[in-house]
Amino acid sequence: MICPACKNDMIVVEHNKIELDYCNNCHGVWFDSGELELFLLSMYLDKVGVFLSNILNSEEAQSIEQIRKCPICSKKMKKATIGKQPEILIDVCQRGDGLWFDSGEITSLIKQISGKKPERADTQQQVLEFLGDVFKAQK
Repeated sequence: MICPACKNDMIVVEHNKIELDYCNNCHGVWFDSGELELFLLSMYLDKVGVFLSNILNSEEAQSIEQIRKCPICSKKMKKATIGKQPEILIDVCQRGDGLWFDSGEITSLIKQISGKKPERADTQQQVLEFLGDVFKAQK
């Protein structure tokens, strides 16, 4: 798969039987439809369904960030903000093929979500360490 941000080839990284497409160059990550939910469920963050369903229905965020095309359907993706303080700007395929996170954005989202659910901190810390090792994310 070709990276929607820098146009380099991406590699497939597996975590808990979930295959994620990762760019070694810009350190972004692509989640195919349904993979983000599975990824968050692997961290015992099981009450994020409403949060995630709102991403597709949200209005397009205003941004000066480069327009990106979906690596699956090649259509323009919309910019959407998720999370709070700070909001995270992601790219969303409007056909529902998946979500693009630039470097560090998925880690920021996980930290925001997991900050509200400390009962599984050990599992969440393992995933954050995995992200730090594989995706070069900031811990």
